[in-house]
Amino acid sequence: MLQAQHHSKIVAEYNLNEKRINVVQELTFYNQTNDTLNSIVLNDWMNAYGDKNSDIGKRFADEFERIFHLAKEKDRGRTENITIISDDDSFFSWKRNENSADVLEIQLKKTLFPSEKIKLHLTYSVKIPNARFTKFGYSDDEKVYLKNWFLTPSRYENGSFVKNNNHNIDDIANAVSDYDLELKLPKNTEAFTDLNKVSETVFTGKNRLDFNLFFGKKNEFESFINQKLEVVTDFRDNRVDDIQRAIVIDKIVNWVDENLGKYPHQKLILAKADYERSPFYGLNQLPAFIAPFPDQFLYEIKFLKTFLNNYVHSTLNLNPRNDNWIYDGFQIYLMMKYIDEFYPKVTMMGNVAKLKIMRGYNLVSLDFNGQYSYFYMLMARKNLDQPLNFPKDKLIKFNEKIASKYRAGLSFKYLNEYSQNGLIDKSIVQFYTTNLQKQQSVNDFETLLKQNTPKNINWFFDKIINSRETFDYKFDMVSKTKDSISFRLKNKTETHVPIPVFGTKKKEIVFKKWIDALPNDSIYTIPRNNADKIVINYKNEVPEFNLRNNWRSLKGFRVNNRPIKFIFFKDLEDPNYNQIVYIPTLEYNLYDGFYPGIRFHNKTILDKPFIFDVNPSYSTKTNNLTGRGTIYFNQYNRNSNWYHIRYLLNGHYLHYAPEAAYLKLMPVVHFRIRPDDYRDNKIQTLTIKQTIIEREKSDFIVEENTENYSVFSTKYYNGKTEITNHYNFLTDFQLSKNFGKLAGEIQYRKLFNDNRQLNLRFFAGTFLYNKTTSNYFDFGLDRPSDYLFESEYLGRSETTGFFSQQAIGTDGFFKSIFETRLANQWMITANASCNIWNWIEVYGDIGTFKNKNTSAKFVYDSGIRLNLVTDYLELYFPVYSTNGWEIGQQNYSERIRFIITFNPDTLFSLFTRKWF
Repeated sequence: MLQAQHHSKIVAEYNLNEKRINVVQELTFYNQTNDTLNSIVLNDWMNAYGDKNSDIGKRFADEFERIFHLAKEKDRGRTENITIISDDDSFFSWKRNENSADVLEIQLKKTLFPSEKIKLHLTYSVKIPNARFTKFGYSDDEKVYLKNWFLTPSRYENGSFVKNNNHNIDDIANAVSDYDLELKLPKNTEAFTDLNKVSETVFTGKNRLDFNLFFGKKNEFESFINQKLEVVTDFRDNRVDDIQRAIVIDKIVNWVDENLGKYPHQKLILAKADYERSPFYGLNQLPAFIAPFPDQFLYEIKFLKTFLNNYVHSTLNLNPRNDNWIYDGFQIYLMMKYIDEFYPKVTMMGNVAKLKIMRGYNLVSLDFNGQYSYFYMLMARKNLDQPLNFPKDKLIKFNEKIASKYRAGLSFKYLNEYSQNGLIDKSIVQFYTTNLQKQQSVNDFETLLKQNTPKNINWFFDKIINSRETFDYKFDMVSKTKDSISFRLKNKTETHVPIPVFGTKKKEIVFKKWIDALPNDSIYTIPRNNADKIVINYKNEVPEFNLRNNWRSLKGFRVNNRPIKFIFFKDLEDPNYNQIVYIPTLEYNLYDGFYPGIRFHNKTILDKPFIFDVNPSYSTKTNNLTGRGTIYFNQYNRNSNWYHIRYLLNGHYLHYAPEAAYLKLMPVVHFRIRPDDYRDNKIQTLTIKQTIIEREKSDFIVEENTENYSVFSTKYYNGKTEITNHYNFLTDFQLSKNFGKLAGEIQYRKLFNDNRQLNLRFFAGTFLYNKTTSNYFDFGLDRPSDYLFESEYLGRSETTGFFSQQAIGTDGFFKSIFETRLANQWMITANASCNIWNWIEVYGDIGTFKNKNTSAKFVYDSGIRLNLVTDYLELYFPVYSTNGWEIGQQNYSERIRFIITFNPDTLFSLFTRKWF
């Protein structure tokens, strides 16, 4: 324990009406370092909530969370009226870094030498933010949950103070301090904190990294006390009674004490809000009426996750941003161990596995702990996983919340199994109990692990922790005798890590052999033990990239001939089967009517290299077979910015006009390019394709020589989308026998601090040559013909009626309809809109275009836009244009335009963009 601890005496008075805490703080700062200090740094995370452009504001924008940017001023938080005085009543000067609203640096009047101390008297006012942003702050029922709300000394390491900004990821870097807290609260207001209670309003705590504070007129916290610890919590479930909750909490407290170490403080706070900030993903997505798990189990696993998170973060003194994988590893490894000990037979989907209709699905039969590997592999297969030692603020949200956490726990389990001496079990207890309150680092943990095993485990840090390399082993050669097996392992990724090889007989394990990281040409001979199959990584102890090439039969000449399994909905990947999903579909367009069908594909929840997806259907309007199909191959380049290449062949056979079908074949090569910073929302793509169209003639279509054609095109897209800013640049180059075109588009959206949004779009296109005899391939001012069949038209050939009013955001993108709607030479247009109240906007378009043998024309329009969901659901009401006052003309309802999207993949991107 440190002999000279920082010490804060805090008197905090809460103003209910203003949602403000007035603070008087006496801070005794000890120089616990070996350096002389001319300044000290305090964390001031509450001040991050005062500015939309702070680091936390930018984080919300990056993750498409609008609530913070749109919030009213009264809902924001900040630290104000700061004064800092010494014992002799002289003022200290302080400053914030230009780009850091939540770190405060105090300039000392004289140098502070090692082991010296200085006493500072601080007064300031804390405006509490609304809890809607982060679950911390005040709620509508006047309850207050506070975390990181006062000024605290920052952690000092490697010769400088750690200046972690508030990114809403719970990684404040505080130095250990002693605290005395006196609260002045309104009448009938009760307070709860994890400091020790001296009286109703006075609390104290020693050797704390931080403390939480709750108060309100109607608090729901209650205490559970056993011989180990007092747990103060409002975490409850109406389906679990008080006795059941007491049993669960007692069980978890005792188990964690035994398997991790004694909690150094008398009391631990666990709030429902803590769980809501970091729920158990998977369980939290299930609606209550499904109830796949017993109520007590569901409560138990949620409580365990939150309890472990609070337990380790309030005691382990690591750098919570740079060393986050250790916190995650402790939490997830212990959760997995808890399930193995108490619920070894529980599956990922609980009681759903008992339903006969679900028994063939890997999703429901997988062991409960098996889900951790799949959630990590979800990102690895997308080539979006990141090294475990990456700073927490640099992680993609899905990695920060789920995938990297799970991989850390899996990696701990991997090392523990490989050591064969309980290395992790022993080391986490030792690391926790011997280092409490001492400042620790990753190097300390690495040294301890190496001391506790005779094996060389450098690979664990080089290949698991400090890299994003993947592993994929397969058998390269297998021979057998009655008594022995000889084999060679091929390492497909050239990442050498230990791997276990199992022998099984009728699915029972008869031997297990760990193979160390050796060259590919090594041959191993081991006793057969009557095995009829050998399997690499049979229990998935190694987070391996591909499990489908991991076994060899020892019966006769059989190879890996996996049987086909037909399943009704997308499943987790099952390495023992070739899974084919079949599902009824029902779609609609004006010319096919409703067309039911059956879709067959081999997609699983994890991405695969090769995918097929065919959807034969029946047109109820034409009584003909229709459908669509796609096959593609994914190539992921792990160490390149050109990280994903997709080779694709797409085909459609549908109707484009009454009694007239079209056939589309389209070979494509699609490149996706990412920046070095995975959190950057910038997207670059390059698409090269050949579109081959054959159209049946139709009496309803007057264009000639447009039945059969082929167009080569390349598109380059460069864009970045956030809540506050969006831009994209798109170029489209097309070549065909009878025409060549070049077009470009720029879009820009800006959400200003006053919550006004401006939308701008500029389009320019020209024909390089044009030998066509119809206007089918012309630029469209308000409704392009979509001759490449790429847009989601409900009635693509309609010129009158409801379906003709659908707007598509390409080419000129005008909303009013003019006498001349097409251009066969060039077109230049600009579109703009700005909101006047919430999702109600005014819009305006201007443009000029030219056709052969005519002079250029200038047009404009304007009106009201209902921007319900941008690019997905919009309505346009023309008001005034080159046509005059449209709102007063006949048949106005036919002039209203709409944008609508039914494509599930497009709609799903509204969710995934927040995570990936």
